[in-house]
Amino acid sequence: MKKMACAVLAGLFLLPASACARPVEPDAYAAGPAEIPVDILGELDEETLEDLVEEPRYVALTFDDGPRADTTARLLDGLLERGAAATFFVIGEQIPGNEALLRRMRSEGHQIGNHTYSHVRLLKAEKDAVVEEVHKAETLLREAVGEGSFWLRPPYGLIGAERAGLIKTPMIYWSVDPEDWKLLNKEKVVSAVLSAVQPGDIILLHDFYSTSVDAALEIVDRLQEDGYAFVTVEELFRIQEEEPQAGVLYARPDRRRELS
Repeated sequence: MKKMACAVLAGLFLLPASACARPVEPDAYAAGPAEIPVDILGELDEETLEDLVEEPRYVALTFDDGPRADTTARLLDGLLERGAAATFFVIGEQIPGNEALLRRMRSEGHQIGNHTYSHVRLLKAEKDAVVEEVHKAETLLREAVGEGSFWLRPPYGLIGAERAGLIKTPMIYWSVDPEDWKLLNKEKVVSAVLSAVQPGDIILLHDFYSTSVDAALEIVDRLQEDGYAFVTVEELFRIQEEEPQAGVLYARPDRRRELS
């Protein structure tokens, strides 16, 4: 229904149809929703009108453990077609040979994050090892896509308070975890997400698995029809007017995760 409403607006305002599938630039959120002229609203049926004036329900899709040439590329194709943004927490060891995928992520409006160099457990790692794991991955990210703030997702979502103090960016956990890596089943992953998701959630998936890519694209289709919009984690914080802090682990912009 949201796609149809977008098409209606495109026709009314003489916009190109491609505008409905194009990722929204981050700065577009700062200005708030555009106002629709009253005379235009009066011409629309009730169901379409509700879709147009209803505040979108924002969520963030996040993907761990990539990039992987075949699955990540297919995922990016699907997200582009649907006009959905996502956040990719990449492993440093996966970057060599996949730099073009990272550049594509950035150019198509996705957020890129750090998942350490070798997916090491940070909870009990030596402090020097924590710094090295984060720094090595960040160095490769900068070489691939240039400067940026690469937010950290600790492997397994675990990090202690003392080691968190070494992290110079916000850290992102999740609020919806379908355990796609365990299920390896598209239908079960889709069902698990749809039964749990709420506006403002951060959804955890893995672009390393073909079944997870299939599930992610169906999740986007189903939730877009239900009025959801897919944004990056950074955009989600800005939309909810939450200022993320370095060294803090967030399950959602409005919910911090207790450190181990």
